Amino acid sequence: MSVRLLCTAAALALGAGAASADYSLTILHTNDFHARFEPISKYDSGCSEEDNVKGECFGGSARLMTAIEAAKARTNNYILVDGGDQFQGTLFYTYYKGALAAEMMNKMGYDAMTVGNHEFDDGPEVLRGFMDAVNFPVLMSNADVSGEKLLADVLMKSTIIERGGEKLGLIGLTPQDTDELASPGPNIIFTDPSDAVQAEVDKLTAEGVNKIIVLSHSGLNVDMAVAEKTTGVDVIVGGHDNSLLSNTIEGAKGPYPVMVGNTAIVQAYAYGKFLGELNVTFDDAGNVTEAKGEPVLMDAAVVEDAPTKERIAEAAKPLEEIRNKVVAEAAAAIEGSREVCRAMECPMGNLVADAMLDRVKSQGIQIAIANGGGLRASIDAGPVTMGEVLTVLPFQNTLSTFQVTGQVIVDALENGVSQIEEGAGRFPQVAGMSFAVDKAAEPGKRISDVMVGGAPIDLAATYGVVSNNYVRNGGDGYKMFRDAMKAYDFGPDLADVTAEYLAKTGPYKPYTDGRIVMK
Repeated sequence: MSVRLLCTAAALALGAGAASADYSLTILHTNDFHARFEPISKYDSGCSEEDNVKGECFGGSARLMTAIEAAKARTNNYILVDGGDQFQGTLFYTYYKGALAAEMMNKMGYDAMTVGNHEFDDGPEVLRGFMDAVNFPVLMSNADVSGEKLLADVLMKSTIIERGGEKLGLIGLTPQDTDELASPGPNIIFTDPSDAVQAEVDKLTAEGVNKIIVLSHSGLNVDMAVAEKTTGVDVIVGGHDNSLLSNTIEGAKGPYPVMVGNTAIVQAYAYGKFLGELNVTFDDAGNVTEAKGEPVLMDAAVVEDAPTKERIAEAAKPLEEIRNKVVAEAAAAIEGSREVCRAMECPMGNLVADAMLDRVKSQGIQIAIANGGGLRASIDAGPVTMGEVLTVLPFQNTLSTFQVTGQVIVDALENGVSQIEEGAGRFPQVAGMSFAVDKAAEPGKRISDVMVGGAPIDLAATYGVVSNNYVRNGGDGYKMFRDAMKAYDFGPDLADVTAEYLAKTGPYKPYTDGRIVMK
């Protein structure tokens, strides 16, 4: 039987005992918001006000505010929690750091959140500033922060809140490899999630708490492992891998909730596109007897809260200054037109691929692959503004690192050149490698002479690759990357990475060097 069927069966079996229950709680939850205060498109990128009026946008703080208030009105007993990664992803974070997230979360009435890895992107200082600004506890159990003076006395592993006359124990989790994913500094030691959770469960249980909820920014697989390896956890509210769990939406990663034993696991995708709503019933002993619900889509049917919309519009005004800010200089025009970058090696493709590889090469990454369709404009010679960079790279894509075999890389290149005749966006711009293309050959047999680091590619060897999250998750036909090993899709914004690379060495000199040979 599949995991999905097992989970569904478990949920049904669990629901059968609901008659003996006497305490009900609605858990409203978000995760991986990534500073998407304004509405997003169906591609999770920026969505214009014109398209928003047409009903083509999703999410945004104003819509989320309305949905949260409506959900609260549907129940007499609720908590509102977040699974981490409020930080990073748009110019709002670049400008305000955690301040606007704190303001919005306070306004919405959050009860707690866990620390996501991106909360450490600017070190413990910015996280501490955020924690000082919010009206709720921020939690992280699987780390020793005693050596970090900024967090030692304020970042708790767990907490107890009272709701509806009952005590609820809340425990936080963050990725064990946060020291590799962000910038927590040298003074924090991250530890095993299951051991950390069990220690806090035992502590809370000793204090008389029998209803325990873990806020976990660790990904669905880790959450399932934690549920399997621990006792006493009733609900895990997840994040980190942007899993959409649903009983009704086609393509969902699993049911809502996923059940592992008697532990209900939920997650609500990302970017404020959904509000998770889980209704849990406990018996007198604190056992879950029923767990059911469904994430609520934040589409045009959810009317935006007017005061919140007005506040976000006000907060957006200074961002125009950022868009006009000169970040670098180009010694010559950087060619990025679709006619060139979707058909051959192009200067803009080299710039972006080089920037991607430069950012992560210290992690053992050898190859960069950027889809030509992700490059939307050229840049003129002279001063380069952040607005120009964002025009080239407008999709708020993040860096994705992963490992695949040489054969998968060749398969990916074949996909990339399979629709040259149509000017398809899948054409691969690369760094760290070279290859030849025979346009006259039939699709699937066009690639030859693939070199990595100056040596012929080894089809059986494993290579480290960087791309953007859209390509890594199968966009533009790159389905072979979906099952990649050690995949991490939530690196820094590609536009930021490119701007920083442009600024490194004085006036940038665009170039091509024959890394793609068209036969």
